Amino acid sequence: MFLGKVIGSVWATQKEDGMDNLKLMVVQPIDFRDRESGQTVIAADRIGAGVGEKVIVSRGSPARILFSGRQVPVDAMIVGIVDSFEIEAEPQ
Repeated sequence: MFLGKVIGSVWATQKEDGMDNLKLMVVQPIDFRDRESGQTVIAADRIGAGVGEKVIVSRGSPARILFSGRQVPVDAMIVGIVDSFEIEAEPQ
């Protein structure tokens, strides 16, 4: 899993079977200091994340498990919208 920020949406009128009613979002991975930390990904979203929100993204097989045995061609899934988080301050 990784922390990311939703930076856009993808519209696709034609999708593979199993992807019906799946919203696709563009997510920029970020670190816990809000700095970009990787290549952007397209993630499926069933929980209603919006542009500008911080999200938790699951990738690979764990993302596909959410579809109850259906074969869905999804590699990344938004699994949470982050309200807040707390990390220990770095020593000075």
